Amino acid sequence: MSPPLRPRLYGGVAALCLAVLGALLPAATAHAASRTVQGGRLDWGIKASFQSYVTGPIAKGSYSLTGGAATVGSGAFRFHSATGSYDGGTGAFTAAFSGGVHFLGHRTDTGAYQLDLTLSRPTVRITGSSGTLYVDVTGKAKDTRTVTTSSQVPFASLSLGGIDMKGGGNAVVLNNLPATLTSQGAKSFAGYYTAGTALDPVSLSVDVQTAKATPTPTATASKSPSKKETSGDGIEDGALDWGVRRTFREYVVGDIAKGEWTLTSGAQDGGALFRFPGGDGTFKNGDLRASFSGAVRFTGAHGLDLKLSAVRATVEDGEGTLYADVVSGDFTGGRVPLVTFTAKDLKAKSGLVQVTEAPAKLTAQGAEAFAGMYQAGTEMDPVSLAVALTDDAELPALPDLGSAPTASATPDDSDSVSPAASTEPVAADSTSDGVPVLPIGLAAGALLLAAAVFAVLRRRRAQPAEAAATPSEED
Repeated sequence: MSPPLRPRLYGGVAALCLAVLGALLPAATAHAASRTVQGGRLDWGIKASFQSYVTGPIAKGSYSLTGGAATVGSGAFRFHSATGSYDGGTGAFTAAFSGGVHFLGHRTDTGAYQLDLTLSRPTVRITGSSGTLYVDVTGKAKDTRTVTTSSQVPFASLSLGGIDMKGGGNAVVLNNLPATLTSQGAKSFAGYYTAGTALDPVSLSVDVQTAKATPTPTATASKSPSKKETSGDGIEDGALDWGVRRTFREYVVGDIAKGEWTLTSGAQDGGALFRFPGGDGTFKNGDLRASFSGAVRFTGAHGLDLKLSAVRATVEDGEGTLYADVVSGDFTGGRVPLVTFTAKDLKAKSGLVQVTEAPAKLTAQGAEAFAGMYQAGTEMDPVSLAVALTDDAELPALPDLGSAPTASATPDDSDSVSPAASTEPVAADSTSDGVPVLPIGLAAGALLLAAAVFAVLRRRRAQPAEAAATPSEED
């Protein structure tokens, strides 16, 4: 009896698949190779009960944000400007973020604080099925009060919940990863919690860039400076950064106002601040007059509707004032002086004039613009501005929050849903660089061709084929 023909038929199809895959594999391998993580955000509340303890009636403390960190949602901190790498072939992932949080509590009669802890520069590293959150820690021991600083402490273990990190997308989005305090983290946490304690979940979204070929250097003709560049009086470009007030932003998006803010006319969101770009004006002998583009509008419940636009800044004799056109309820005003700030000895350096995080106080007109929510003299967010007097002067970089993350499914209240159920390792759009992902472009093309050949051979042999369904994985 002759041997059955089906094994030979399947072997031919398999050989064809391997041939097609082999021909196309180099391009896909290059696509899945280690690529650059550039830009993005990490949201983490550290531990909600710790926040409540610090600001509560026992510790009577507070926290402050450093390095451009911001607050987001209900009780989370946002860290920005991700840098790192992602290998879609192995799933290896590293992303380091900027910013930090400084906690103070238990103030003594001498003015010192018994609780003094700073967590900054969080970094997420994922290898295989395990992940770790590292942070820089500066803390004061509970018993000796000795202050120590440690770099990149493995602070928390992250549970991936079975997530496969392999892929080829142009973004990595991980939502609500359960975090558990490590033994090193417990020690760095000044002993407030023991190893194994559950911390707040970690969410992140970063952009992934395909490696690009290094451009060939070309000779460029030197440009003769214009009269405006040599005079030092005219402003070539500029930007003003101001977050209005942190607690006001938290109120807008919190449980009371349940609102939001929208940016128009070129204004940008830096997490802890808003950037108003397109600076124009004059600078001479330490005095500045500059106007900026962009607008921000805050809306929410209880009649909240505040719009700030046409932002301007002046500095005269070392005293600065920030102005804006304001529309708020029944209040409408043009060029309203909102806050004052100090900017002494303002000078140009390498073609750039800068004011960095100058403390700001609300004016009487500003208090009116805020509908009496704050009194005149209230501390508002600091003001930063930079104006370029020459074409080659570079403005400071804005905190890079990356692209808006792809919305992921929200888990229901069922106990069957794992905490990481809303996690997606890569965003759906993965062809922005013109190279399709291996599972979609490469495999699909090969299998379609193989399927066509299989159909022809099937008709020739008149052999029945049985399709096997692949079961989906359930948590």
